Amino acid sequence: MTGLPDEEFMDRIADGVELAAPEPAPAHLKAKILSALLARQAETGPLLSLTHSHAHGRELCVFEKLVRTAPLGARAKSVNLCRGCHARMLAERFENPPIYWSGCPYVEFKKG
Repeated sequence: MTGLPDEEFMDRIADGVELAAPEPAPAHLKAKILSALLARQAETGPLLSLTHSHAHGRELCVFEKLVRTAPLGARAKSVNLCRGCHARMLAERFENPPIYWSGCPYVEFKKG
């Protein structure tokens, strides 16, 4: 072979390789991943309540704000509202979905 120690040999090979900058994942793929993670998390028990999430700095979408301030029980405030939201469905199917309200995690994916 070369007579070089393995580590030095690998370093020389690595120096000669030019890596391309990674492409960011498409927004619709990020949306599908978020939906799958939230569904999986909900299988293990209730999600944090919207009140708790908001208190810890998470921005809420317009629908979550409505539920958070409504006179509902803690269980209703721990439901994943995104499961029934049209924003999630659009975000999972289109790269640039027509959704614009603040606080929606799916809107954040189309920004970058």
